Amino acid sequence: MLAVQAQEAHRLALRENAKRVLRDSGLAEIFQAINKNLLKGRGRFEEYDTMVLFKWGRGYTMRHIWVEVEGNVLRFRLAPHRKCAHTAPICDGEYHTFTSAMWSDHQLLQSEVKRYYDRPVAETSSD
Repeated sequence: MLAVQAQEAHRLALRENAKRVLRDSGLAEIFQAINKNLLKGRGRFEEYDTMVLFKWGRGYTMRHIWVEVEGNVLRFRLAPHRKCAHTAPICDGEYHTFTSAMWSDHQLLQSEVKRYYDRPVAETSSD
């Protein structure tokens, strides 16, 4: 019983930290603005303990931006590609990673999110 309570407390702590990072970084506000202004409210959010999936489109046009929070770090999942040459954000070929020092530069984060919105990851159709 105590192990289950400890696991649940750990899960809730991770979730609260993710909420804090999304709020403090301004990313939650950026996503809401994109949904309201560019997508006219047609986007949808799937929220998990340490991840947010922002989706829009239908069928063959389904697109998304996938963001994970690890501690104070934001990680944007990318379509598989080669490692980028840029130092900010940090790229490992699968994720673009923003440290808290990077995401505290709201213009950098906003310009990167715009890039991800302009060239989102496409989903395969479930049809």
